[in-house]
Amino acid sequence: MAYAAFRSIGAYIPPKIMTNADFEKIIDTSDEWITKRTGIKERRISEENEASSDLGAKAAQVAIDRAEINKEDIDLVICATVTPDYLCMPSTACLIASKLGLPPVQAFDVSAACTGFVYATSIAKAFIESGMKKNVLIIGAETYSSILDYTDRGTCFIFGDGAGAAIVSASDNKDEAIIDVNCSSDGNHEDLIKTAGGGSKHPCSQEVLDNKLACIKMKGNETFKLAVRTLTSDVQIMMEKHNITPDDVTHFIPHQANLRIITAVGKALGFSEDKTVITIDKYGNTSAASIPMAMNYAYEQGRIKAGDTVLFDAFGGGLTWGSALFPFSPKK
Repeated sequence: MAYAAFRSIGAYIPPKIMTNADFEKIIDTSDEWITKRTGIKERRISEENEASSDLGAKAAQVAIDRAEINKEDIDLVICATVTPDYLCMPSTACLIASKLGLPPVQAFDVSAACTGFVYATSIAKAFIESGMKKNVLIIGAETYSSILDYTDRGTCFIFGDGAGAAIVSASDNKDEAIIDVNCSSDGNHEDLIKTAGGGSKHPCSQEVLDNKLACIKMKGNETFKLAVRTLTSDVQIMMEKHNITPDDVTHFIPHQANLRIITAVGKALGFSEDKTVITIDKYGNTSAASIPMAMNYAYEQGRIKAGDTVLFDAFGGGLTWGSALFPFSPKK
C-alpha cells in the first residue's frame, strides 16, 4: 500500500507591510482597538501586478526545492483559493503550473475558504493512497486585498495576502504516513462569511459594483462563536478517534483568523502556548494560505523538525472546517 507523506513546506510573504497605523488613516479605528479585537498588528499586501498565481508559484518553488523533487515528477497540482486570478477560468492551479515550468499536468482549484489547504491535503492523501498519483503539489494562495472594501471598518483590517505550499508524496513507510484528515461543511450558515456578487446568483452589474457585493462581508460576532465551537469539536473528534492527547502533538497549527479564537480553542483543547503556532499578529488572516504560512514560519524558526507530529485545525466560509494529523516527513 502507498502512504501519503508530508515532505516539505514553503511560503511566499509579500514584502509590503500594512500596519494598524495605516488603517487609522483610512477608517475610524485604532491600533489598540484592532489589536485587542483580533491580535493583528500588521498584514502583507501584494504588489499591484501580483495575482494569487504569482504568490502561489513563488511559495510552490520553495516547497519543491526543499522536497528535492524534480518538477517533472509532480503529477498533480491543487491550489486552494477564494481569490483566483480569474473568476471562472483558467484555474489558478493551471497558471501556477505554467509559471513553474511544469510539463502538462493535472491541475485544479479548491474553493473551501479558510479550510482550503486542509481540503487540499485530504485530496492529495486520497490520490496518493489510491495509487493514482505519486507527488502532489498543494498550495494555498490568496490576494485578499483584491476583494476588500476598505470602507468596511468591521472587516477590511482583518485580512492579508500571501501563499504557502507543500509537497505530499507516496511512501512505503507507514511511519511517514499522514495519519488522518477530516473535512466537512454546513451550507446552512452561508451568510456568515460571503462574497455575494460576481457569480451566477448576482452576476456582475452596476448594482454589484456600486454596493461592493464582490467584496467579502462577514458577521463577526456570530462567526466567532461558531468558530470556537467547531474548531474545538473537530479536533476533539480527531484526537478521540486516534486515542491521542495534547502531549502526543508537537505542533498545533490552527487557522490564523483571530487571536481570541486561537486562544479559546487552544485552552479548550489543552494545548500549551509553546505548542501553538501563532502568526496572526504578523500576517493577519490569509484564508487558505494561513495554515501553510504559519507552518512555514515555525519551520524557518527551527521549531518544526523531521518526525514532529503536526495538527492542523481550520474553519472558514461555506461554512467549512477540517483538521489534519500527520508526522512531518522530509526526506532528510
